Amino acid sequence: MNIIDGKFKTVLTYGTFDLLHYGHLEILKRASLLGNKLIVGLSTDKFNDIKGKTCVLPYQKRKELLESLDYVGKVIPENNWDQKVTDIQGNNIDIFVMGDDWEGIFDELKVFCEVIYLPRTKGISSSKLRSILDD
Repeated sequence: MNIIDGKFKTVLTYGTFDLLHYGHLEILKRASLLGNKLIVGLSTDKFNDIKGKTCVLPYQKRKELLESLDYVGKVIPENNWDQKVTDIQGNNIDIFVMGDDWEGIFDELKVFCEVIYLPRTKGISSSKLRSILDD
């Protein structure tokens, strides 16, 4: 566990995590190393419908897969775009993490916690996997 400045740090990230792959595992692992507990906000099936995303795996299965990872401390449902501030405050979040493809999008959260954008793992994405599976 990593304690910075002698304080317990809680990290929060969000995603759909469909077709869980090593890129997901890498970013989750790197996010977990920024603190002591990693909370993952997982997009629900209903929220994915609103976003126009179709998942191969249903929410409950994606949740079970994430919960099986040693470095994921807790999985919470992501039901809408606007819940991030409530989740940050309700879970005493110190660090909010997203992939660098979201760079700048969540900067308004800096008044509540530190915001970090991590580089994505090169050469892998859910979209790339879907295109391979569709062939």
